[in-house]
Amino acid sequence: MNVRQLLDLAGRTALVTGGSRGLGLQIAEALGEMGARVAITARKKDELEQAVSHLEKNKIACEAHVSDIGKREAIAPLADAVLKSFGKVDILVNNAGATWGAPAEDHPLDAWDKLVSVNLTGAFLLSQRIAKKSMIPAKWGRIVNVASIAGLLGQDPRFAPTAAYTATKHGMVGLTRQLAAEWGVHGITVNAICPGFFPSKMTRATLDTSGKLIREWTPNRRLGNDEDLKGLAVLLASEASRHITGQAIAVDGGASAI
Repeated sequence: MNVRQLLDLAGRTALVTGGSRGLGLQIAEALGEMGARVAITARKKDELEQAVSHLEKNKIACEAHVSDIGKREAIAPLADAVLKSFGKVDILVNNAGATWGAPAEDHPLDAWDKLVSVNLTGAFLLSQRIAKKSMIPAKWGRIVNVASIAGLLGQDPRFAPTAAYTATKHGMVGLTRQLAAEWGVHGITVNAICPGFFPSKMTRATLDTSGKLIREWTPNRRLGNDEDLKGLAVLLASEASRHITGQAIAVDGGASAI
């Protein structure tokens, strides 16, 4: 196959959690642009409808499912609904996430539990079900976990003290490596994208207070934008990445290099 064929996603189906806005919508758009049919999921129906409208304007075949990835009982119905509609899921992007800022000594336990449920448990349970019901039988699959550079190092408390977020993103990187080790024999690759700071609803408060410092701290002197994850997402979702698995790849303008 030539390079275009290796990256082509025509005939593939993808499920992107947290796909109604921000990084999830960017990734859904990238996969759709390369030919994949895309299902996106999020908690808010109105945001999903806006995302579907945006994707359809770009001639991307998509559907939306309202679901809360932080609720264990919601995982199986979501997976089964997408599998019933598409017949298979070739590509799973675990992007849904939450954050919480508080000093570690005062971090609320209920906030800790919420982040573990959304950022880690939900991703594991959805991966487990999609792998067992679709990818393992097909002997092919691509799982892309959206972690964070906070999953590669500690978070500078000048930006935000985020004990639970950092712990769960480290957990996501560890889960990525373990699933890659176990499921490679089935033709499934599992990799993590670790974004630095991108403007989003989740990062708005931090960027409002520390945006200038973050830019100065980043070698490229910029934040991520609406296109900076697209190339890597397509690579990791395609046949081109068949010999790349268990990796956590930073997309952060060089911030984690210093």
